[in-house]
Amino acid sequence: MTAQAVAEHLGGRPALGRDIRSDFDLDDAVCSGVPVKAVECVVNAGMLRAPEVHALVVPRRTLAHRKRSHGRLSAAQSDRLIRVVRMAGRAEEAIGDVDKARSWLRKPNRALRGRRPLDLLASDVGARLVEQVLGRIEHGLGA
Repeated sequence: MTAQAVAEHLGGRPALGRDIRSDFDLDDAVCSGVPVKAVECVVNAGMLRAPEVHALVVPRRTLAHRKRSHGRLSAAQSDRLIRVVRMAGRAEEAIGDVDKARSWLRKPNRALRGRRPLDLLASDVGARLVEQVLGRIEHGLGA
C-alpha cells in the first residue's frame, strides 16, 4: 500500500493538514504527530471501531486529552495508527473486497495460531506475520 493510499485512509489533506506523496512525507507526519482528526476519519469510514483504536493505537482517555490539548497524537501513537491503517488497507488489496477484508481482520486465523489478524497489529512483528499471510492469499496459497 502506497503512502498516498495510507494518507487517503487517514482522511487526506483535510485531516492531515499536509499532502503525503511519499514514505518520507508519511514519516514526517509520524514524527510531528498525526492530527486526532485522522483517527476520527478512520473510525467514521468504518476501517476501525473506536474500541479497536483504543486497544491498538491510543487509550480512550489519552485520545480525549489529545483532542482537548494540541490535537495531535504522539509519534508512537501516530506510528501505531499508520501501521494498523496500512495493514487494513493491505488486507483490502489482497482480499479484493472491503467488507470481507474487515471481517477477515477480526476473525481468528489458523495460519496465525488462532489469533485475530487485527490483534497482531499491536506490534511490528505481528504486522509482519499478518503481511506474510496476506502475501500467501495474494499468491493463491491460502491462509
